Amino acid sequence: MTIDLRKFFQATNPSKTLVVANPEDRKYYIDFSSVRGGEIIEELKYNITFLSPDDPTCFLFTGHIGCGKSTELLRLNKELEEEGFHVVYFESSEDLEMEDVDIVDVLLAIAYRVSQSLDKIVLEEPSKLNKLLQGVWNVLNSEVTGLRVKPPEVPGLLKLGDLGFTSENQKLTIAFGFGEIITRVKNDENLREKLNQHLGPKKTELLEAINKELLEPAIAKLKLQGKKGLVVIVDNLDRIDSRPKPWGRPQQEYLFVDQGESLTKLNCHVVYTMPLALKFSNEYGNLTQRFSEEPKVLPMVVVQQDGSDYEPGIALLRQMVLARAFPDLDEKQRLEKISEIFDSPKTLDQLCRVSGGHVRDLLRLLNTWIQKERKFPPLSRQTLEDVIRSRFNEMTITIYDDDWELLRKVKQQKKVSGDQGYQKLIRSRLVFEYRISNLLWFDINPILADAKELQP
Repeated sequence: MTIDLRKFFQATNPSKTLVVANPEDRKYYIDFSSVRGGEIIEELKYNITFLSPDDPTCFLFTGHIGCGKSTELLRLNKELEEEGFHVVYFESSEDLEMEDVDIVDVLLAIAYRVSQSLDKIVLEEPSKLNKLLQGVWNVLNSEVTGLRVKPPEVPGLLKLGDLGFTSENQKLTIAFGFGEIITRVKNDENLREKLNQHLGPKKTELLEAINKELLEPAIAKLKLQGKKGLVVIVDNLDRIDSRPKPWGRPQQEYLFVDQGESLTKLNCHVVYTMPLALKFSNEYGNLTQRFSEEPKVLPMVVVQQDGSDYEPGIALLRQMVLARAFPDLDEKQRLEKISEIFDSPKTLDQLCRVSGGHVRDLLRLLNTWIQKERKFPPLSRQTLEDVIRSRFNEMTITIYDDDWELLRKVKQQKKVSGDQGYQKLIRSRLVFEYRISNLLWFDINPILADAKELQP
């Protein structure tokens, strides 16, 4: 079997998330759990399916952006569905303006996605939700037109401005209402402010209405159909901006600490992604008091330990790269094909090593390498070094003297503290977290290893 160069290049697209339920994507999937902290997805599944299948649970899931969280959550989605649960997975960035997120926005997005997913289930008329949504629409419409919308004349019908919408299926009306409101406010700061001014004081009422008129009736109907329960997976919430709210509170701390209790009040199983920087915030202790479980962390794939290569981690990264080139071969057969892609096995190992075990960074380096290599195959060590140097230059532009001092400490001590500076290093992927069994340590991004500022 010879390599399909174009398909190999496309398979290394760092922006593509693997959907393990898709048979083609499944060929690319590598299970890294043995070299980055254990079976985190298995733990989440066990908690939901065995320990608390009938009681609401709430989990936080975090890690560096691009480390593979979405792929693992989609794996969780697939396995929970196989266990008989109805799963609603969505990327919150599609519904929310990540620079300006409030608790009301998150609750509305969840309610919208759940109601949208229940296309074959008819629920009782949700009178409280209808009333709340009509009130929201009146406020938003008055902001746009200067006029109040006349309340709907048909009981239970949500009339949205001039868009009138009718359906015998009441649930479909509510889904449409949620969707219209989310669409209108996402790209309009003034409307978002109006929405939160109106619904913020009614947060408890909104939560109760979502639970009593949507989630609980839906779960009851799902169980009658043979389902075991409802799970909502809210991805990309780890991408919310760290900028402060108007009153000075950092947005991430506001949502997950100040409003953390509300995030736990939905009467179904919920998994939220959380910004990794919060793990190193002075508010982390308060955050863990809001949630019954500490956040689950997906660390980097271990590629070095105590200054030496960690062969199990590098071996799995080799397989990840080779699977993109030869998805239909087994592990042993792939290894025999290294020379068809790289000028030597050591060159492939250097790619794995310099990635620091960050999956998306590895794919980004490889994808750029393929583009720059004019005589491919094989991919040459010299071109890889050019790509690494280019990436080094990009990264160091934003590193200041104080950052270098912190990076030197991380390199020496293999740990970080709750200092704001360390939060920046984590957000910028200048420092990575690693775990094996009960061992936990931090280290600098290997791209920076030869920086003169880090030399003794």
